[in-house]
Amino acid sequence: MPYNNTPITPSREITGTVSLPLARVKKIINADDDVGNCSNNAAFVITAATEMFLQYLVEQSYNIVKSERKPRRNVQYRDVANAVARVENLEFLADVVPKTTTFKAVKQKQAKDGNSAAPNGGLANGQGTLDGHLGGAQARSEARATNCAAHDKMDVTVDEDKEATRSPPDREGDDGMED
Repeated sequence: MPYNNTPITPSREITGTVSLPLARVKKIINADDDVGNCSNNAAFVITAATEMFLQYLVEQSYNIVKSERKPRRNVQYRDVANAVARVENLEFLADVVPKTTTFKAVKQKQAKDGNSAAPNGGLANGQGTLDGHLGGAQARSEARATNCAAHDKMDVTVDEDKEATRSPPDREGDDGMED
C-alpha cells in the first residue's frame, strides 16, 4: 500500500488558529528568566509568526530542491543548509544551520594541512571541552600535576614494625597535613 505523500497546503486565509501547540509555546516563553508573564494574545502572535517563518524557510529549501537536476519530493537537511547559505534573508541562521561535510573530506583537509587528529579527541593545545577536559601538551602537564597533587595530599604513617603505608585524606576537607 503506497504512502500518502501528498503535501498539506497551508491555508492562505486568516482563521484565528495556529498549528503549533499554543500551551507549549507559552511554556517556552515562560522558561526565559527575562520574561515575566506572557499574555495569550502575545503567545498567539509569536506562534503565528513562527509558523510563517517556518513556512518561508521550507519554501526556500524546496526551491533549492527544485533547482537540482533530480528534484525530490522530500526536503533534507542539506537543502535547508543550502537555502541558508544562498538566500540573503536567511544568512543569520548560518551558525545554527551549517553546511555538513563528510568525514572523509575532513580527514583529507587535515592531511593536507598537516594536522593529524590529537590523541585526546582532536583537541589542540589549550583547547578544552565544556566539561573541563583540556587538549594537547597542556592536558598532559595538568594531568601530571593533578596526579602529583593527589599523592602529596596523602598521610604517610611509618611504624617500626610495618612498612610505610599511605592513607587518603578525610573527606571533610582535611588535606592530610597537620597544623
